[in-house]
Amino acid sequence: MKFRISISLILFLLLTGGNLSANTLTICSSCEIKSIKEGISLAADFDTLFIKKGTYKEFNIQITKPLTLLGEDYPIVDGEDKGEIITIQANNVTIDGLFIINVGTSYTADYAAIRVVESENFLIQNVVLEKLFFGIYLEKSKNGKVYHNKIIGDAVDEYNSGNGIQLWYSKNIEVKQNIVQHVRDGIYLEFSDNIIIADNTSANNLRYGLHFMFSNDDIYKNNTFENNGAGVAVMFSKRIKMYNNTFKKNWGTAAFGMLLKEINDAEISGNTFAENTVGINIEGSNRIVYKNNDFVNNGWAIKVRGACYANSFVNNSFLYNSFDISYNGNLNDNIFDTNFWSDYTGYDLDKDGIGDVPYRPVKLFSYIVNRTPETIVLLRSLFMDIIDFSEKVSPVFTPDNLVDANPLMKRPK
Repeated sequence: MKFRISISLILFLLLTGGNLSANTLTICSSCEIKSIKEGISLAADFDTLFIKKGTYKEFNIQITKPLTLLGEDYPIVDGEDKGEIITIQANNVTIDGLFIINVGTSYTADYAAIRVVESENFLIQNVVLEKLFFGIYLEKSKNGKVYHNKIIGDAVDEYNSGNGIQLWYSKNIEVKQNIVQHVRDGIYLEFSDNIIIADNTSANNLRYGLHFMFSNDDIYKNNTFENNGAGVAVMFSKRIKMYNNTFKKNWGTAAFGMLLKEINDAEISGNTFAENTVGINIEGSNRIVYKNNDFVNNGWAIKVRGACYANSFVNNSFLYNSFDISYNGNLNDNIFDTNFWSDYTGYDLDKDGIGDVPYRPVKLFSYIVNRTPETIVLLRSLFMDIIDFSEKVSPVFTPDNLVDANPLMKRPK
């Protein structure tokens, strides 16, 4: 019995942050405490504010002490378009179960529904945000979680809209199971390292589903980026890992599933690129491993624009793309090996699953379209088939060393 009491005490201390005097203050229109600001001013460290269902017309709510704000049945916090709504400037703050609307719009200040400033050990979860400028904005913060939130903007133009979830100079943050729609960039990172972005859906945003720059050692896995203005932009970063994400239906004259620019020492594995204008657009990126990815029904599966060295493309599947590989220039030291190509017409006499004839994924017509985009109107024409066949017999314009010497006869599992 004494052992059980000790365990219970330990659990209680953990749940209360070790503060036995933590209290719960109830907020509602008929309660003694009627506003969130009043509750915060009366609360002691580590108290919980239990906000009952209702509408609270408040903005510029400052949290400067460790607190938990817990909503009952999603109480509405209405900022009435007056400015920022909640600003956290303390460690150990939790926001859970609120419905926040009507963030102010400004061309000089990035007003957010929830901003976290120089804080750590925070948790923002089960929050619904609508009619926003910026959604959740993390600024110089670390060791926190943004979990299971729904952010629905009404952005029309890039110049007067903000991002759904933004991290700036932040570290060791988990962003998981969020839904972000109709904002400028769904998820945006800048100078933010050791971030985990997992199980999110970022769709129907004006510009990028995910956009990050100068952010190293981050992991992106099991996310869906769909029908965004341009797709996902990955720039000026190192040691990025992108696993099992889906990039689909990012269509437009300048659209792509993913843009890689100045990325080094990364791993892109198990992803699906489907029905994009360009699956991956690559520029100035080196020592990247692309493996076990599916490229399905894209305009271009991969566009390599130059200055890309020591990359390897292994065990990927290229299925029914208009162009599998577009390559700008003749120099190539990238490795293409044991990929599956739906356009491959070779044979396998020894039945080892590897085609006996090497496959050249860069077609002459792709080279022509790169130089003269208007020729795309000849796609699927007899003319295209003739020039591709002639280049296949005697390569002149396409890189002669860009070849998959071991094309797979069957799509890898």
